[in-house]
Amino acid sequence: MKDLIIFVRGFVLKVYYPLLMFLGAFLREKRSKMQTHIIKLNNYLVRQGKYKIDKILLLLPHCIQNSKCDIRLTFNVLKCKRCGLCKIKDLIELAEDSGIAISIATGGTIARKVVRELKPHAIVAVACERDLSSGIVDTYPIPVLGIINERPSGPCIDTTVDLQKVKEAIQWFINSHQDTKQ
Repeated sequence: MKDLIIFVRGFVLKVYYPLLMFLGAFLREKRSKMQTHIIKLNNYLVRQGKYKIDKILLLLPHCIQNSKCDIRLTFNVLKCKRCGLCKIKDLIELAEDSGIAISIATGGTIARKVVRELKPHAIVAVACERDLSSGIVDTYPIPVLGIINERPSGPCIDTTVDLQKVKEAIQWFINSHQDTKQ
């Protein structure tokens, strides 16, 4: 069953997704909805499997940091002053309480570098539809649960995320890992 899920997820990410993005080139107003569809389909397929996970990465976009903050958290999220003006303080605490790695990426290239260096067994990723869908494709076959960020100030500035969704995704991977030990 696990092999079938991996195969179907691979087909979705390596065949279906590029086809949708090709169509999205002609239907620009539908592109974001297509990317959201891929993220939701990926999350569904990931949740159908059981994984042996020892290392989870919480990967965040740089735009989740308050734009007025004096400290740029491009690589070391632990430099955060934890002032509470953005959700980073809460996300760091969530990662620490869960015993998982946390990182901020300024873009796809840095995100891929972080994944290569940390070699996580699973990823909980927060980003916009475009970055999240392409990141899920780039990290296949690593299981990724994607959470689309909220953009009250518009794209790429002062974004936020539903902490409950992040917590639930992390907990799902932790529980999935425990299920494989039994």
